Amino acid sequence: MTKKPLIIGIETSCDETAASVITEDGNGIPIVLSNVISSQIDVHKEFGGVVPELAARSHLEKIDLIVKKAISDSGIKLSDIDAVASTAGPGLIVCLSVGLSFGKAIALSLDKPFIAINHLEGHALSPRLNSNLDYPYLLLLISGGHSQFLNVKKLGQYERLGTTIDDALGEAFDKTAKVLGIDFPGGPQIEILSKKGNPDKYDLPKPIFDRGGCNLSFAGLKTAVLKIAKEIKTEQEKFDLAASFQKTIEIILRKKTLEAFKQFEKKNRFKDKVFVVAGGVAANKKIRSMLINLCKEKRYKSIFPPINFCGDNAAMIAMVGLEKFKQKQFSELDYSAKPRWALDEKAIFLKGAGVKL
Repeated sequence: MTKKPLIIGIETSCDETAASVITEDGNGIPIVLSNVISSQIDVHKEFGGVVPELAARSHLEKIDLIVKKAISDSGIKLSDIDAVASTAGPGLIVCLSVGLSFGKAIALSLDKPFIAINHLEGHALSPRLNSNLDYPYLLLLISGGHSQFLNVKKLGQYERLGTTIDDALGEAFDKTAKVLGIDFPGGPQIEILSKKGNPDKYDLPKPIFDRGGCNLSFAGLKTAVLKIAKEIKTEQEKFDLAASFQKTIEIILRKKTLEAFKQFEKKNRFKDKVFVVAGGVAANKKIRSMLINLCKEKRYKSIFPPINFCGDNAAMIAMVGLEKFKQKQFSELDYSAKPRWALDEKAIFLKGAGVKL
């Protein structure tokens, strides 16, 4: 009987210290043996956002313990590991360096292959953790740092169809929460508050709604929310603004997803049309419901990772490591951290003022 590979993944790109051990079943479906995540919410709460130096210090303090717990929870010994996969980017370089260096040290000590992983590729492939997902598929990646539509052709081959020209969607949620007086990380609380409000109370802008293909923009929306928030006098008005913001995001995503469907269909011939949504904002239940209904309407199969694999985690890093291990796509031990690392490196950089669409 052929031994199934055992991969440990390490994730420290931002403010979660995470480690996971995975293997696969006889059909090549990943099996998560352990998935340990240590959040730093309490470390950064008083600052209203992630402080890179504090995040890196917390990673240094916790990573040894987190990796040991992942090994212990998996029921294997460290020496049983076949390869080590660490996030190498994109992210905060002081944070990336902690997990990258730790992973290299383990690989060197065990004389096992080391695999540098693109954090975004982890999100892009995360639905494979609970589904037998075939290529190609259309991906909407929505997180705190990234918002992109991607044509996922196969492992390592990604074509960007659209991106945000300013703020990422998760960032827009967090900043809106902050102006409403919600403690960091406030993004997930917007959905909760929106249930108490009138979604039609405020008519909020929808930047580049009728142009720019499936590119996205949230900066103007965020600015409008800030102006209205300064005039708010009651709790109900706060709820109404949260509800109006949530509804506006859903309208924008529906319109841009329809455009992404058109672009995706021009580029692929297939029997089954598959739409995958990944990243931390994929945990927003109202956005999930809207996109699921849209897929039913347009005859797409919708796939989401489990809620616990939407945010940053090491299981998705280990899973990409598993795929690369099987193809012998290993990295050198001098591999450097990449604070910027696009999945589609041929795509035009579209951020900042003056972007023409």
